[in-house]
Amino acid sequence: MQIDHVHFYTEAAEQQQAWFVQKWGLPASSLNAHLTLGQALEPAATTAVQVGPVRFQLSAPSSSSYPVAQYLARHPAGVADLAFRVANIEAVLQQAATLKVEILQPLHWRADRAGSYRTACVQGWGDLQHTLVERDSPVVPSAASNASGWLGIDHVVLNVEQGDLEQALSCYERLFGFQRRQNFAIQTAHSALCSQVLHHPSSGLQMAINQSASASSQIQEFLDWNRGSGIQHIALRVAEILPTIARLRRNGIAFLPIPASYYRQLSQRAGFGLKLPEQQAIAEQEVLVDWQPDRPEALLLQAFTKPIFEQPTFFFELIERRASLQSQQPAEGFGEGNFQALFEAIEREQIKRGSLKG
Repeated sequence: MQIDHVHFYTEAAEQQQAWFVQKWGLPASSLNAHLTLGQALEPAATTAVQVGPVRFQLSAPSSSSYPVAQYLARHPAGVADLAFRVANIEAVLQQAATLKVEILQPLHWRADRAGSYRTACVQGWGDLQHTLVERDSPVVPSAASNASGWLGIDHVVLNVEQGDLEQALSCYERLFGFQRRQNFAIQTAHSALCSQVLHHPSSGLQMAINQSASASSQIQEFLDWNRGSGIQHIALRVAEILPTIARLRRNGIAFLPIPASYYRQLSQRAGFGLKLPEQQAIAEQEVLVDWQPDRPEALLLQAFTKPIFEQPTFFFELIERRASLQSQQPAEGFGEGNFQALFEAIEREQIKRGSLKG
């Protein structure tokens, strides 16, 4: 199972597409004029951009009676549909029926630039939907997307209400076959959260689910602004993060600032082996770095944008998984050594917004 596409609902789809094309350098992608959205065929104003093998669809409301407008009446702009490409769509629908998961759109045939495919749509956690796509052949990334170094989606993160974590995990385990991997509990003087990583055994697709462990945490702030659970961020995997971040900064994309103290502490960690020029470039671009003690050359490098919409909800992570020279295996995990630094960086932004007292 892989992510087929991500569907954003927004008030201005064409402007959002232009932002991705001009600021991010993502190529525009063609779409059918009409898309099946939830339970209705809506002639929505829909555009798209391509990120490696994955497409971002962007829909704006065409009428107050259609699903896009109804979603935006309940939530701010964000991810409304996380579409999964599955090997056996009937098996997923049968499991959904067994679990009494609502089937929003029954099985039917569609066609796009990649060919014909079978699709359906089921209810996910909260108002999140999951379009199911069964294709005979994989989607080939565009040459423009490959040339820009966009490799696709590394993982996604879902925030749920306090007390809902176990039920949400069970939902995705039983419906889609995810399995639990590492879990995290992060705490500062101000707030705390719990996170559980899910991993799909057939493809390696990863999905983390977070819940707040305090009333003032960044997870609770997201839930308050989003008016419920939802996708907090998507991690985009890139071939080389440092030139990518530098280019995005020049184009006006804002990233979370990282204090100089992080880089002083980084150089004291066991296995630290960055040469001075790259160490300086990483600090200049404010990139987080992590590695496993037994594989210090397999670096995981991360950076996080500030929220991309008007409300402080959805943001992007950029991630490079650098391979070890000996094994040629890329770095794994979620940057466990960086969780505290990331949590504190987001808290500093909360303090600036006045939603957390420093």
